[in-house]
Amino acid sequence: TPLGQGVGEVTKPETINYRTLKPEMDGLFCEKIFGPSKDWECWCGKYKRVRHRGIVCERCGVEVTESRVRRHRMGFIKLAAPVTHVWYLKGIPSYLSILLDMPLRDVEQIVYFNAYVVLDPGNAGNLSYKQLLSEDQWLEIEEEIYAEDSELVGIEVGIGAEAIQRLLQEINLEEEAERLRTEIVESKGQK
Repeated sequence: TPLGQGVGEVTKPETINYRTLKPEMDGLFCEKIFGPSKDWECWCGKYKRVRHRGIVCERCGVEVTESRVRRHRMGFIKLAAPVTHVWYLKGIPSYLSILLDMPLRDVEQIVYFNAYVVLDPGNAGNLSYKQLLSEDQWLEIEEEIYAEDSELVGIEVGIGAEAIQRLLQEINLEEEAERLRTEIVESKGQK
């Protein structure tokens, strides 16, 4: 923000104050995060009118601007566990399936807890990175891992948004960008 403090994080579950009917600060409709609910008016009422355009109120921290900015300004919420946003999963094209280089159906199976994904095959010859496993298959492998005479080590599997997060973290973005740039240059020469 212009005042230097971080803005954008919704920290309270409240929406609107039932007595004043104004959005609660740091709540889901916070004016400091999303912009004023009335055109050219800050939350506390110190600044009213167009002549104060662009000023950030030093009392309440709300920028004096049009209320329509609330339609596109975004805030964020820190969650206890990772989640997969439906826009990136179900959107066309599915950015998650493109980034992970996996079919959308497979990504959905992982996200909706229908299948496990191999994050590290370890020393198992019959497993490969990003391979999907049913619950029964995973239970079988788990039994093998924990058997006394087992020689399987380093096998990691995941499920749900946590597994998707791990797969995304393992992508080397610089390498991927460079690979795509060279691919584009090479494909232009083939006309």
